[in-house]
Order: sequence, then structure tokens, then C-alpha cells
Amino acid sequence: MELIMNLSINGLATGMLIFLLAAGLTLIFGLMDVLNFAHGGLFAWGAYSGVWVYSTTGSFVLAIGGAILTGLVLGFITEKLIIQPVYGNHIQQILITLGLMLVLSELLKVVWGPNQISAKTPSYLSGSWELGDVIIIKYRLFIIIMGLLVFGIVQFILKKTKIGLVVRAGVLNKEMVEALGINIKRVFLWVFMCGSAMAALGGVLLAPYSGVIHAEMGMEFAILAFVVVVIGGMGSFPGSLFAAMLVGLAGSFMAYYVPDLSLAVNMLLMAVVLIFKPKGLFAIKG
Repeated sequence: MELIMNLSINGLATGMLIFLLAAGLTLIFGLMDVLNFAHGGLFAWGAYSGVWVYSTTGSFVLAIGGAILTGLVLGFITEKLIIQPVYGNHIQQILITLGLMLVLSELLKVVWGPNQISAKTPSYLSGSWELGDVIIIKYRLFIIIMGLLVFGIVQFILKKTKIGLVVRAGVLNKEMVEALGINIKRVFLWVFMCGSAMAALGGVLLAPYSGVIHAEMGMEFAILAFVVVVIGGMGSFPGSLFAAMLVGLAGSFMAYYVPDLSLAVNMLLMAVVLIFKPKGLFAIKG
């Protein structure tokens, strides 16, 4: 029982990290219909910039703020210069964002060098609690709380605020929203920036979790994020959360019981879901 609890906590923490990346992708991919393969690059830039701020200032709170700011700035530049010219054309979106992904990865090596960089856990988040034979690592619990917090905030904005209503209406009928005098391009720009900031937040939270960061980490986690978005259903925030937990738990248990299948389990999971639910587990109707 203790083993199952420990594996579950590890899986939930990993799932929350994937959710933070997938949450931004759900906004950009699911709501705006933009295939942004550079999303992982923004995730990696969030990790590197956050670790740099942390090592410079010694404040993990400032590191999180620095990563979010990096995500917002890169999101602004990416949407303005890269995405706007290719709205509505998926082939061009795939090609140009894949190219941007490579550029972002190489720029990381230019700025911070080609070697891996170590990342320490803040002292107040280090260590663990023991509840009987169950060990709860503080930092993993912190990641789970942060993921739930982001989920709650985004759900509240999308469901309970005027800007959330505008975003949802703009996705369904962009022309109608523009006819009401709302600059939908500016709204989508902010959605893209927020999605990028969430990716960057996921990156800086991953850094102490894994202990080291490297320039290729973006592509590795971006694939998991796309798997989560597809399993959960495009545009569905609850779907992304559920799918991320599913992927995290499956990876954790398989890594312990059947290590040889731990890398393939996510793809197998996606294949099984798509066979029975081609639009994902929580596909949005309409």
C-alpha cells in the first residue's frame, strides 16, 4: 500500500508538470487552432531563465516571476512575427514552428552554453514528510499544488469572467466578436502570451524536480504535452488535467513494474483512447 501511495504521488507530480505545459498548449492549440511545435522551446527557455534568475538572486519566487516574464515576452514576439502570418494554415504552422523550436534550442546553447545546468531545490521546499511508511517529498507536493492553482485560475477566467466569454465566443465565431467592436486579434495575442507563460512556468518548476536542464528538454516534454492534449480532447482544460494525471501515473507505475515499457506507455495509452474516443476523453461538443 505504501509503495502504491509513493508511486501515485510521484506520478501526480510528473503529471502536473506535463499539465502546466499542456495547459498552455490547450489554449493555443485547442482554442486558437494553432499548431505550435515551438511550445517546448518556450518551456525550455522558462527553465533556463528561471534557473539563471534563481542562481543570480537566490530567490525562487523571483525565478518563477522571471520565467513567466520570459514566456510572456517570447510569446508576444512569436505570435506577432511567426504565428500571425500563418493563421488558418496548419502546414505552414507546423513548418515554421518546428523551425522556431530548433532556433530556440540553439539559442539556449549560445546564451548558456551547450552543457547541462544543475538546478537546486529551494531549502524551504527540500526534504520530505513521513506519514507512516509513506514518504511525501515537499517539492513534489508543491508542484501538485501549483498545478491545481493554475487549473483553478484558468478555469475561473474562462468560465466566470468577461474576457473568458470573449475568448470562447471568438473561438466559435471570430467575425461576430469583431462586429461587436472587440479587437479579437489582441485577445488572441494575450491568449498566446498566457499559454507561453504557462509553458515557461512548467519549465522553471521542472528544473529543481529533475536536478538538471538541457537545451533538448523542450522537444522531449512537448511530445508528452501533445499526447495529453489529444487524450484529453482539444480545447478541454479538465480533459488536459485528467489526461496529464493519467500519463503521469501510467509512467510512474510502468517505470517501476515494467521499465522496458515506460517510454512507450504514453503512446499506447493515446492509441487506446483514440480507438474508442477519436476526439479525446473530454472532447468539446459543437
